[in-house]
Amino acid sequence: MCGRFTLTADLDTIQQAFNLTTVPAVLSPRYNIAPSQPIAIVTNEAPTTLSFHSWGLLPSWAKDPALANKLINARSETAHEKPSFRSAFKRRRCLIPADGFFEWQKQGSDKVPMFIHLKDSPVFALAGLWEVWNNSQGDEIRTCTILTTEANDFMQSIHTRMPVILAPADYDLWLSSAEEPVMALQSLMRPYDSGKMAAYAVSKLVNRPLNDTPRVIEPVH
Repeated sequence: MCGRFTLTADLDTIQQAFNLTTVPAVLSPRYNIAPSQPIAIVTNEAPTTLSFHSWGLLPSWAKDPALANKLINARSETAHEKPSFRSAFKRRRCLIPADGFFEWQKQGSDKVPMFIHLKDSPVFALAGLWEVWNNSQGDEIRTCTILTTEANDFMQSIHTRMPVILAPADYDLWLSSAEEPVMALQSLMRPYDSGKMAAYAVSKLVNRPLNDTPRVIEPVH
């Protein structure tokens, strides 16, 4: 799964990486993004705009908003057929800008947080799905989830799963406003190139979402 990530790149870098025309006036660096928080995404509804959605998907038919806590990730292998995700997989896809993510590696009886990033990319895109949900007051709530896939060779020593990281060449297909064939979309749901990834251990500050400072991503030895 993917339960924490970072977006510390400056706004100009993000804007250029995703060819955006509309961005927030200010985007503060985030070192410990956690579920239920608002996160910056690029949707296929507005592919040149950086907007904010709450992390944790709420399907339009959901009765209880607490369901979002269980839907922070979607398995890419089955998202196209699961009731919670299949409509979004067909029609509501997004890019989730990030520059790193965390996973906890089991070491003996301990779990050590690891910060995983790409060697040569200051920012990259996680594949996501988004939804619109209306509460009992009629307010529109926009939510999203991160797609995951099986771990590549690099990640296998850390965790069995990893987020789907999309190559820039795949952005246009993923952000298509059309109902693309499932097979075409599924072909993008592959583990990222192991040779382009790196990781190091960090402190357990990341375990507490309120800790959102550069210290969270400092390496420990």
